[in-house]
Amino acid sequence: MSRETWEIVQESGIKNVEIQLALQCAPLIAGLKISNLFQISIEDYIQVLKILKNSRIMIYPLGVKGNTIALLLYRKRSLEGYLDQEKVKELLKEFGYSCTSIKEILVTFRKHYQEYLQKKCPFPHEIGFLLGYPPEDVEGFIRHQGKNSLCTGYWKVYADKEGKQRLFEKYEYARENLIQLLHYGLKMTEIIDICGCTAA
Repeated sequence: MSRETWEIVQESGIKNVEIQLALQCAPLIAGLKISNLFQISIEDYIQVLKILKNSRIMIYPLGVKGNTIALLLYRKRSLEGYLDQEKVKELLKEFGYSCTSIKEILVTFRKHYQEYLQKKCPFPHEIGFLLGYPPEDVEGFIRHQGKNSLCTGYWKVYADKEGKQRLFEKYEYARENLIQLLHYGLKMTEIIDICGCTAA
């Protein structure tokens, strides 16, 4: 993030919900990514619901820890298409998912995530599938236990380093742009509309 953009974030207030959406979910809002994990304070949850109410971005609560709620924000059709890939289905089955519908996968994952929050189980790294990460990177991360990656950006990369680095640059560019647009006075609902995320 550029120094100028970081100053805008500081000036706007790091706890500002719209700024947090731009910081954590710009690739999703800009249409570059099919989903994002979004962590926000419980008291700001209602504001998130209002901002995304008329958009194509779905909200799925995963769990609460302290005063923070973890949400999966996603584009339903895109995530369904991703989860329907043969490689993804094979890997999900290997990692204990007998279900194939997005609804069942989300319910099963939330159960795993909440068991992790309650310290009963290790972190469910299959979240990479719900976040739309390339299957080869999710598989590589799980098999190598997070070690031996080619590089790290928005996730740990285990194949096509150069291609993923170019993608990460696009994600960063989207984040900078969204923060700039908020700084110039646009509301997040307007940005979502400009990016074509508004429900028809």
